[in-house]
Amino acid sequence: MEFVFPVLLIAVALLAVVTLAKAVRIVPQQRQDVVERLGRYKRTLNPGLNVLVPFVDAVRTKVDMREQVVSFPPQPVITSDNLVVSIDTVLYFKVVDSVRATYEISNFLQAIEQLTVTTLRNVIGSLDLERALTSREEINRHLSGVLDETTGRWGIKVTRVEIKAIEPPPSIRDSMEKQMRAERDRRAAILNAEGHKQSQILSAEGEKQAAVLRADGDRQARILQAEGQAKAIRTVFDAIHTANPSQKVLAYQYLQALPQIANGTANKVWIVPAELTKALEGMGGALGGLSQMVGDAPSPQASDDASAVEREAAEAAQAAAAAAEEIHNEVRVAEAQATGGKKPQGLPAPEPISAESLVNDPADQRERG
Repeated sequence: MEFVFPVLLIAVALLAVVTLAKAVRIVPQQRQDVVERLGRYKRTLNPGLNVLVPFVDAVRTKVDMREQVVSFPPQPVITSDNLVVSIDTVLYFKVVDSVRATYEISNFLQAIEQLTVTTLRNVIGSLDLERALTSREEINRHLSGVLDETTGRWGIKVTRVEIKAIEPPPSIRDSMEKQMRAERDRRAAILNAEGHKQSQILSAEGEKQAAVLRADGDRQARILQAEGQAKAIRTVFDAIHTANPSQKVLAYQYLQALPQIANGTANKVWIVPAELTKALEGMGGALGGLSQMVGDAPSPQASDDASAVEREAAEAAQAAAAAAEEIHNEVRVAEAQATGGKKPQGLPAPEPISAESLVNDPADQRERG
């Protein structure tokens, strides 16, 4: 009897502890516990400290109220063009009513999975492969609407449905890769052609601008060259008028130019006017009589220079006379060839002149001239 009382005391203490443990329930945040009393729904425990009737109330389920994500395994689906594709989906859902999620359906997660598969097959079955690959947003919206409407009575809120992957058969993938490769090659060829076109256009524009600039530069150069030549001619003209050269200098320059005119390689036929001999005679008289002109007598210091000038004038006159004689002969030969050997009717040919007539300058020649 001595040991019975302590044992009973210990048993009472254990019963009190167990009773207290069953009576007090602490529920964490974002969770709800469904409580049954004698097998019937009694109440829902919210987060915090809750007190139950021990051995009468029992927790049926502990429902997580947070948003959950579940990934379903790939499901084979047949498209409208009779191709089997494998579709992998991801579902986001949230329990909004723990009581209905507990008593309306036995396993809401399995039910959501099967509902997603059947809805997906209905949606994909009405689309061909190309449209199914490019209409993921439309498929997601359709799935979300159907699942949200069906799972609403279960106390489940489907927030989002996403299709992770749509895998066509390997043969179809190879064909699609070839098609995409051909499309990329076509785009690359188009881009290359566009680049070549732009390059040609830019090159043509550059050549056009370069030609315009070259033409403008050539025009400016010609204008500057013409202005320079005009300025040079004006300067020479002003210098000649300022110097006021005498007739002797002009006659000497003319006699020096005659041999150069006669020696031209392109001068095949010369037409000598009849007044040429008289002009040469008058020039010779001018060379001979310039020394006797008033105010143009040579100075004693310039006597040697004058004799040198006279010698050069005599040589120039001889060369001019020879050239005139040669030209006169060529003219006669040309006339003979033109008339067929007959003497043309007309003015008599001028008499040939000699170099002495140009240098000695007799007074009677000047009178005839």
